[in-house]
Amino acid sequence: MAPRPDSAALAQACKHLAGLVEQSAAGGPWASGAMGHLADAGILSRFVPADCGGTAADEATLVETLAATATACLTTALAVSQWAAAVRIIAAGPAMVRAALLPALARGETFTTVGISQLTTSRRHLGRPALAADRDEAGWRLDGICPWVTGADACDTIVTGAQATDGGQLFFVVPTAAAGVEIEPPLEMLALSGSRTAVVRLTGVRPMHVIEPAERNATRTGGLATTALAVGAARASIAVVADEAARRPPLAPVAARLEAELGGLVERLTQAAREGLAAEDRDSLRAAATDLVLRAAQAALTASKGAGFVRGHPVERLVRESLFFLVWSCPPAVADALLCEFSGG
Repeated sequence: MAPRPDSAALAQACKHLAGLVEQSAAGGPWASGAMGHLADAGILSRFVPADCGGTAADEATLVETLAATATACLTTALAVSQWAAAVRIIAAGPAMVRAALLPALARGETFTTVGISQLTTSRRHLGRPALAADRDEAGWRLDGICPWVTGADACDTIVTGAQATDGGQLFFVVPTAAAGVEIEPPLEMLALSGSRTAVVRLTGVRPMHVIEPAERNATRTGGLATTALAVGAARASIAVVADEAARRPPLAPVAARLEAELGGLVERLTQAAREGLAAEDRDSLRAAATDLVLRAAQAALTASKGAGFVRGHPVERLVRESLFFLVWSCPPAVADALLCEFSGG
């Protein structure tokens, strides 16, 4: 069994990320050096198998890592989650692909990201694949779009998924510099524009590697990573309320209730990472985390009064960032539960 990673190293790394939060939110965690720092500190290697240059931390540690990163800087945490999703797909691939890509990713010599929303929640209503894979004499050819790719213009590769001609789904590793890859300018979003999320168009692109999943059509949304980021973001907002409560005693019961709810969620999340969770329970946990991050951000804004409503204030950023969890990889069951609550149902 691999030794448990040093929690002090994570705390120190997150302290560094917090100092870069404005630079990361503006230009991205690649340009700010946040992603490079996480690689140098050995944090990214936690997500990589031991036989490929990583330290192979257990799932509970990985969830803790994502949550702590989100507390320090949600922009960086989003980038890490997409990097980790790509690494997980590569790690499930053939030995040749693993050996070719993972050691350099663990060391931070190259960066990758994932673009698979077209297989899950984005544009599924159109009735035709957003990205199609066809095979000819020269190999696989990709045509279409990846609607949401975090850090596309900052990464060396994109791990994407496409509908193959036989109806199944395959994953492909595509160099961002490959012929036929067009990365549109990063989207200007309500929050997290520093993630440099963009539409990527592929026209006749020949992928570097092909990875067939163990189960065809097995892609799912709303995993524990998304919930971990929501928990981390909620913790940042609750810390604001607790700080205000230290100076204003009437806020103490509010901070205490939020902290107790957060503690319960962390316990459920850690248990899920250790023991697994049924899809229905996973969605329930995700919905609870989303509900908490929204309420915690509003509590932080209320506690900070007018100062928090001024653009550029940390609380103003936390409020905008909390809304991201309403749209990011949000499974139908979670969206339905939230809409029912918003409508008073």
